[in-house]
Amino acid sequence: MFDFRFRSAVSPLRRSFEAARVPPSVDQIVAAEQPAEPIHCLRPHVIAANARTFSAAFPGTAMYAVKCNPDPAVLRAVWAGGVRHFDCASTAEVGLVRTMFPAASIHFMHPVKSRPAIRDAFLRQGVRDFVLDSAEELGKILQETGAGAGLGLFVRLALPKSNALYDLSGKFGAPPHEVVRLLRAARPHAERLGLHFHVGSQCMEPEAYARALALAGGVIREAAVPVEVIDIGGGFPVSYPDVTPPPLAAFIAAVEDAFRGLALAEGTELWAEPGRALVAGGASVILQVQLRRGNALYVNDGVYGSLSDAGAPGFRFPVRLVGRQTAAMQQAFELFGPTCDSADRMRGPFLLPSEVNEGDWIEVGQLGAYGAALRTAFNGFDRARMVEVRDPPLLGTPGYPADSAVRLAA
Repeated sequence: MFDFRFRSAVSPLRRSFEAARVPPSVDQIVAAEQPAEPIHCLRPHVIAANARTFSAAFPGTAMYAVKCNPDPAVLRAVWAGGVRHFDCASTAEVGLVRTMFPAASIHFMHPVKSRPAIRDAFLRQGVRDFVLDSAEELGKILQETGAGAGLGLFVRLALPKSNALYDLSGKFGAPPHEVVRLLRAARPHAERLGLHFHVGSQCMEPEAYARALALAGGVIREAAVPVEVIDIGGGFPVSYPDVTPPPLAAFIAAVEDAFRGLALAEGTELWAEPGRALVAGGASVILQVQLRRGNALYVNDGVYGSLSDAGAPGFRFPVRLVGRQTAAMQQAFELFGPTCDSADRMRGPFLLPSEVNEGDWIEVGQLGAYGAALRTAFNGFDRARMVEVRDPPLLGTPGYPADSAVRLAA
């Protein structure tokens, strides 16, 4: 009846079927299928609208961070929204994007890469931009590319620990004094030289970008070499229950003002690598309750599946009861996933009608970002179907257009 696709965490490239002329609603899918396995519900219209909005608002080049959700349907939606640049972190991601979009601009933005990955990206896939944060990585890139024509070298600057939900300051990035040396060392080999940083994922503070740009400007002045690009990374936030970020316009204004204040050479480009901001609302997952024990619901997906961020990171995702109407009061629940591991626990709280019980279906929203990408095959709980739906997302994101949440005509 519907155009399902099967996906497996161990086989991330899966067969696609022709989409229905009018996608079904989540309620229609549950009524018709009575699903006993999780179903990922994709909303390409939402992703495309968000991509158009971000690209139109950002004063530079917007690239999609593929790691956030590499599903081909998601990539097609991002492309439909006008994004032509992709931030990749592996040869698999590079190959996927190049296969789907031969004309795409691909940027290898992982600061530590294997030598075969560098060679393959440069020699076979036509990638020219590489990030680094050490002299050793610069040496690897120059050796494996033969310091070839058109090379773009981007030095990652370490930032102080942030207040973002995911602080990214501990693994990658060089301190300012080392970045100065790396910029000077890379300059003779780079057709375009860039400075790159990341303020942290789900950053709620526009001024974090302004502070990072000020630090970057100081490093560039000290290095005293021309820099063609500043890449501000990702981190642009989305809404979750009890979390309403400032509107996108506030982040754009902070970035524009700070970038303008650096007084860099005319023509210096500004890049960004949004992931979550483009795709979070673009997918949800239908779960079934297998057991209720007090305020605990045992469901058929969990932290080893689509709900990794609901585990230790403690994300609260929007939820709703699917398939039946009820006037019952809302109650706070925690969720347990299907595996035998006691760590497969999601404390929430998740607000659902108090009468929810075994056999009911729940839709969990805002899972377009990292939901499908972090799935595993642990304990064999790896079967999940995918289908495109016409429903709006369970939550909107401030600053994005109304048409990203409009229900399509039935």
